[in-house]
Amino acid sequence: MTAPHPRHRRALAIPAGMAVAASLALLPGVPASAAEASEAAQAAPSVSADSASSLSYVVNVRPGHGPSAHVKRAIAKAGGTIVTSYDQIGVIVVHSADPDFAKSVRKARGVQSAGATRTAPLPSAATTDTGAPKVLSDKEMAAAEAAEGQDPLQPLQWDLPAIKADKAHEKSLGSSKVTVAVIDTGVDDTHPDIAPNFDRDASVNCVSGKPDTTDGAWRPGAAESPHGTHVAGEIAAAKNGVGMTGVAPGVKVSGIKVSNPDGFFYTEAVVCGFMWAAEHDVEVTNNSYYTDPWYFNCKDDPDQKALLEAVTRASRYAEKKGAVNVAAAGNENYDLAADEITDPVSPNDSTPSDRVIDPSECLDIPTQLPGVVTVASTGAKDLKSSFSNHGLGVIDIAAPGGDSTAYQTPEPPATSGLILGTMPGGKWGYMAGTSMASPHVAGVAALIKSTHPYASPAMVKALLYAQADATPCTKPYDIDGDGKVDAVCEGSKNRNGFYGWGMADALDAVTW
Repeated sequence: MTAPHPRHRRALAIPAGMAVAASLALLPGVPASAAEASEAAQAAPSVSADSASSLSYVVNVRPGHGPSAHVKRAIAKAGGTIVTSYDQIGVIVVHSADPDFAKSVRKARGVQSAGATRTAPLPSAATTDTGAPKVLSDKEMAAAEAAEGQDPLQPLQWDLPAIKADKAHEKSLGSSKVTVAVIDTGVDDTHPDIAPNFDRDASVNCVSGKPDTTDGAWRPGAAESPHGTHVAGEIAAAKNGVGMTGVAPGVKVSGIKVSNPDGFFYTEAVVCGFMWAAEHDVEVTNNSYYTDPWYFNCKDDPDQKALLEAVTRASRYAEKKGAVNVAAAGNENYDLAADEITDPVSPNDSTPSDRVIDPSECLDIPTQLPGVVTVASTGAKDLKSSFSNHGLGVIDIAAPGGDSTAYQTPEPPATSGLILGTMPGGKWGYMAGTSMASPHVAGVAALIKSTHPYASPAMVKALLYAQADATPCTKPYDIDGDGKVDAVCEGSKNRNGFYGWGMADALDAVTW
């Protein structure tokens, strides 16, 4: 298998250079690496700014009391304007046109770290479309023949029996008191499979770093990626005689939009997303993206260190407030436990260059953050997807994310090795990537929380891992059959670098 090509998030072949963590719309017979490559092209945010040369920054101070008068004066003196402040975690979002802002404000008493959240000025240049998910045709929809008690398109969802979700639904669909927040590109809550389970109060637009609660602000624009809508349907598409069925079709789902129109997930938006989820009693968050513009954020770089610190604080706060944070592992077939990785795509909003990083010191966020459930992808044959990142001690659990149909062909009546999901405008379509695996685990976590409503995030995660079906390493791993090993799995049957603790199990989630 060829080495993974540069691309953005965990999304494969989706429109407008998406940074989404795993949504690559693989077409049947197209190698995963090619599909992943299509996500590389990216642009910058469309947040309002004082001038075309402004950048956005995070300034991290002591949590709890908001920025002191001294820090406020230091920010102003350095040429910054405060956009908003998350006092609970000590993260301040600032805009400044002064290229030395971060360097200057770091010297101020009370500032613990500060860094630019992007390398391109606000607003950014437009990006180029790189592909699109495969939307189901009327003929394909009409050809699906569901059994009694199934939604019409469920026969195409090989991923549900792969995690025993079909059996779980005979016992429980999940509780409407549980909400999964889709922190992503936006969710079309008017979709007939999403509308019955949509939680409007827990939905928001966080693109600017500051919550926008305007009605419908959480929806993707007509030219924006369908990624978040697809993810939401995988989690909680209603069992209502229409379309498909989600992993947890009885729980609620909300949309927290953090991706700008060019497909970038910047730090201030991600921080806002976690904080909104935390303050709105969300039980699970799904994070199928990485935080731009750095695929890996290195602790020895002052800017990247500040971004890492800000998102870490926000994700930890969300967990402290009761949320289980689930994230996609990424689509480059990287070994995240390796001594070094070559990152060819950072910074992806200006001019990337090859850099060799240590993944134990330079982290993919939120994927590698403490406490986050990191999800690898499997295909229709229950093997690691050709594109899925892996790594002993990094991957916590595995779930269906799809793969090229040429590599892993599902059993009939399913016809595609990709994952079926909801699409904006009342449509359904296929995508694949670790972005599609993560929502399966988020759905199972929601079922666990439904079964054990008083369980803490730590307990939900413990049950998630204990209930997972142990899956031994695939050795040798030659997914494309060319006689060459495409990835090396380390570890035991009970925990290894390909599948973590094993395959997520929805049936155990509702019976234990």
